[in-house]
Amino acid sequence: MITGNKGEWSEIYTLFKLLGDKILQPGDENIEKIQNVIYPIVKILRSETTGNFEYSFKDDIVIISGKEEVLRFPISEFKNKAISLLDSIKSSTERTFSIPKIEDFMQSINCISLKASSTTKTDITIIIHDQRTSQQPTLGFSIKSQLGSPSTLLNAGKTTNFIYRIENLNSTEVEEINNIDTRSKIKDRIEKIIEKGGHLKFVGTEKQIFSNNLVLIDSLLPQILSETVFDFYTSNHSKVSDLVTEIENKNPLKFDTSNEHQFYNYKIKRFLTDVALGMMPSKVWSGQYNATGGYLIVKEDGDILCYHIYNRNEFEDYLINNTKLDTASSSRHGFREVYERNGDLYFKLNLQIRFLK
Repeated sequence: MITGNKGEWSEIYTLFKLLGDKILQPGDENIEKIQNVIYPIVKILRSETTGNFEYSFKDDIVIISGKEEVLRFPISEFKNKAISLLDSIKSSTERTFSIPKIEDFMQSINCISLKASSTTKTDITIIIHDQRTSQQPTLGFSIKSQLGSPSTLLNAGKTTNFIYRIENLNSTEVEEINNIDTRSKIKDRIEKIIEKGGHLKFVGTEKQIFSNNLVLIDSLLPQILSETVFDFYTSNHSKVSDLVTEIENKNPLKFDTSNEHQFYNYKIKRFLTDVALGMMPSKVWSGQYNATGGYLIVKEDGDILCYHIYNRNEFEDYLINNTKLDTASSSRHGFREVYERNGDLYFKLNLQIRFLK
């Protein structure tokens, strides 16, 4: 029996839905269809533990080819199974669940697991026909579903901690600050530091690999993100777009904005794009994107929209307008207390980025 959560079942729904529709539809920054633009699907490629399979079309038939055998199913069957699967996903109240009627059909089309076998972030690979260029690029996608809990873009860890040195604070105040145990204790502890005359100054990230990855993207990115993270913990803003507006207005790095260049917006878009396409805080980032070139978004109504580096502007706008900063576990990642090192006082703040619901 195959069991999975709503996000995992959404991968199978995506396969069925796209085979039933035969097209990809690009989305805009508001997760709405871009009108009058479609990409006909030539093939869908999927890797299973039993081998690699191609799903192609001939008239109203889906042709599934693998090692030797060739299977043929009416497109209408994929349309109907997609509708049935969507209903089952949306109606389930369990964290993980099975759908026997869908599992039987999966087995018949050589689809034996919820997640495709892959060593990259790619969940599904699609060959499209680009009517503008008459080319047939092969595009890799990661599937993000709005049917379940919002997924993360950047996972929290000690790797994503930003360290601030506290200036002008007496060490006798530390115990009182660390004893603050309110629901919003991190924000309240920072407010108490400032109330007592302290000032937090960014000195670096906890892990050098993450810092170097950021510098590779943009030499000023560590400082820019440190300001953004600080604003998140000291304001009521959490959406990335709002935080970018805030930092653009304050301009803490004193960029020349006399000609209205949007320095922070541009640099944070580059950061989000690199995170989406392969950059991880704990691994050396070469700047080369992996096979995943974009996202397929499964909307709550069952529509599927594509965003791809192939259409870079739409992809970047989607990322900056549909993500937020989130507070991870401060005890697990060690960023909630004032601490002393070599006679100086420090405080850590953590960066985690999650998609909006």
